[in-house]
Amino acid sequence: MELRNSIIIFLFTFLFLSCNTADEWELLMDNDLSKWDTYLSYKHKLGYNGEQPKDADGNLISPIGLNKKGYDVFTVTEDNGEEVIKISGEIYGCLISKKEYANYHLRMKMKWGDKKFDPRKSLLKDSGILYHSIGSLGAEYWRTWMLSQEFQVMEGHLGDYWSQITSAIDIRAYLPEYIMNPVADESQPFLPMGQSEEIQGFCLRSGNYEKAPGEWNTLELICYDGNSIHIVNGQVVMILRNSRYIKDGETLPLDKGKIQLQSEAAEVFYKDIEIKELDKMPEDFAQYFN
Repeated sequence: MELRNSIIIFLFTFLFLSCNTADEWELLMDNDLSKWDTYLSYKHKLGYNGEQPKDADGNLISPIGLNKKGYDVFTVTEDNGEEVIKISGEIYGCLISKKEYANYHLRMKMKWGDKKFDPRKSLLKDSGILYHSIGSLGAEYWRTWMLSQEFQVMEGHLGDYWSQITSAIDIRAYLPEYIMNPVADESQPFLPMGQSEEIQGFCLRSGNYEKAPGEWNTLELICYDGNSIHIVNGQVVMILRNSRYIKDGETLPLDKGKIQLQSEAAEVFYKDIEIKELDKMPEDFAQYFN
């Protein structure tokens, strides 16, 4: 009897762990982009100054808006037999996760397309992963994105950091001098950056680990309790902590929100987008915050 009970307990434990492991990662892709909303603002031009665009008569132009039909900026297509998300970049906008996330491991693959549009025709191809996104749409300079923290997706700059609107964060980085930018490095102390800080909201990744044009890059973002890690093709390129934002002069934590994928005047493809919740910062990365 005791042996039989032990076997039954073992089998139930094995089945539970097997099911739990299989269900850890949630795929955020399907044919209908059912786990995402879409938002489009404008086709921006060279010389944009951050103001709401006007028509020839001086009237303010409204953004295209949320989940508008008839635009092919965000589509699901096929690449070598695999489903991929194509972001055309022709109109500024974003995919916005329908759910909010706080403590999680996000991973995806991306590669660049060939097309660029004004105002980036002579600039680097650009996109981005905006995390802990809260508040109204179109609140920042380009009238397109929500208050958030940015994992930069740009040619030669995969994993850079940008502050969006009034966000701020501390990053392990070298202290900048003169016109130089801060550069992330795990050996350095945490430097405050962003809204209300001496260092403006931009930091270069620790190194360039981007693959050759046309190849898929694996991007990973780990967030836990206001701390985050930017990872590019298996390499930790930035360590960030104390995510926050300023509202009416008060500093508030920015540790949960939606995820946005940017359309920013360049063609880009994403695939294998998946996420899993975390109950702690993974041990391999917790050491970076000691």
